Amino acid sequence: MQFELPFDSSQRRSSGPREDWLRVGSRHVRLWLVPNRRARRYVLRLRADGTARVTVPRGGSAAEAKRFAEKNTTWLEKQLLRQANHPSTPMAWTAGSEILFRGQCVRLESGVNGEASLIRFGSEAVRVKDPTADLRPDIERHLRRLAEGELPEVVRRLAALHQAPVRRVSVRNQRSRWGSCSRRGTISLNWRLVQTPSFVRDYIVLHEFAHFQHMNHSRRFWREVERLCPDFLKAEHWLKRNHHLLR
Repeated sequence: MQFELPFDSSQRRSSGPREDWLRVGSRHVRLWLVPNRRARRYVLRLRADGTARVTVPRGGSAAEAKRFAEKNTTWLEKQLLRQANHPSTPMAWTAGSEILFRGQCVRLESGVNGEASLIRFGSEAVRVKDPTADLRPDIERHLRRLAEGELPEVVRRLAALHQAPVRRVSVRNQRSRWGSCSRRGTISLNWRLVQTPSFVRDYIVLHEFAHFQHMNHSRRFWREVERLCPDFLKAEHWLKRNHHLLR
């Protein structure tokens, strides 16, 4: 999946690969600006891992490559949605695999209490059908059940604190976002928030509360986010580094 722009030779040359970030809708996408001496135009691609890449032609500039990507965020958002609807096969989890749970990296341990079918990670123990098979489906079902029990209570607590007009909380299996809200007062949260630290989980909830005031991502919206969550940039940084959890 790619988008191209003819090259203007008057632009300044880009010297080497560069990492950046691009806001696409409500999420941040890692952006790689990669010079290619043989390229004749700027080319924007969405990679299989959910990151974006702009090929910078000889004599081009990283600044112009970034502007090119910014002008085509609508195209990129459509590609991200298409990718989410046709995801690649996720990596299998086996005994010994490490996963994120409440913001900590924990190991899947088998043979708990001498039972081969009992898998432990962190404070949790999950009975699986076949300990030699991919453990991911059983572990993810357990994580989702935890989220369905915990996240609505988190929303109610924060709603009471900030007087947010929440009417309903939904825990879903979203593939391209951490949360969303509706004008009718419904907050929808990704069950994978149970894998994040509490300050990130709370930020996502408060981010959606800010949308009750501004159903966009304008400057006024971000001022409201900062009012509700002064340390929101710390949470945003964590989400950028761990965006792969959505896949």
